[in-house]
Amino acid sequence: MPSVSEIASVSEAAEVFVRAAEEGSRVSIEHAGGDIVLSTERLDQVLEHEAGDLTCIVEAGVRVRDLNERLVEHGQMLALDPPGNPTIGACLAANLSGPRRHRYGTARDLVIGVTVVLGDGMVASSGGKVVKNVAGYDLAKLFCGSEGRFGLIARVALRLHPRPEAARTLAVRVDSAAAAAAKARAILRSPVEASAVDVVWPGWLAVLIEGSQAAVDAQFAAAQALVGGAEDAGSIWEEAAARQEWSLGRVPFAPGELEETLGALDEAVVRVSAGLAYVPGTAADPRDPAELALLERIRAQFDPAGVLA
Repeated sequence: MPSVSEIASVSEAAEVFVRAAEEGSRVSIEHAGGDIVLSTERLDQVLEHEAGDLTCIVEAGVRVRDLNERLVEHGQMLALDPPGNPTIGACLAANLSGPRRHRYGTARDLVIGVTVVLGDGMVASSGGKVVKNVAGYDLAKLFCGSEGRFGLIARVALRLHPRPEAARTLAVRVDSAAAAAAKARAILRSPVEASAVDVVWPGWLAVLIEGSQAAVDAQFAAAQALVGGAEDAGSIWEEAAARQEWSLGRVPFAPGELEETLGALDEAVVRVSAGLAYVPGTAADPRDPAELALLERIRAQFDPAGVLA
């Protein structure tokens, strides 16, 4: 049986990796597979919050929902909304996102600095506490989507956004792939500044509009006049989150191929602008062999002894 190491500091994480390298053991981060399973549950501190700069520094075990609850009093938010309540470290390691990806991007777009622990115990940092920072190599972007194969993400500097005053959701019934594609295209090409545009397939186009109350009301009316539909109290986003969380595969598609993609799927949650469909069944790895080979070369540079499982 693997042993579980619940680290509470960067130095403790480094010690685990050094010891594993000396003993020839393998370490997995937050999942089974290694002789030692590293847990970031106790790395749960918000280390800094610069409200005036709209940035914060957190440890990897801080959970998204918990961080946003702390930011409410400052009128700010981390604009990541993946399903469930994952840790910040998990968001970066898997480059997680939710419906607001349409407006704010993925974890990769919101991280401005990172501290990592490599397989040999080396601690490395890059980036900084401000949004415009070009010092050093951009480890933060490199580690996004690394799935724990390059090292442990221990601390993260994040870009925050003002919390919107109001939000309304327009739910539009779509009876065919052609109708879904046409109505989604109409929203994307319009002046409507949506925070999210998803197709919950089959059946619905969902549009989230956020901002000041007056602006939201005006934008909602414009979107409704354009594609019809009615206001939803938020249940459609709960459905989208549940389906995304249960999904086993992701199907990418090129711009302009939404109709063809929907026509080939029985069920999916589709991030329209991202060109990504979350599907119940497994799907082939969308990365090409060259990309996978590059990732393996990077992994070998960061973890030459193969400590990370």
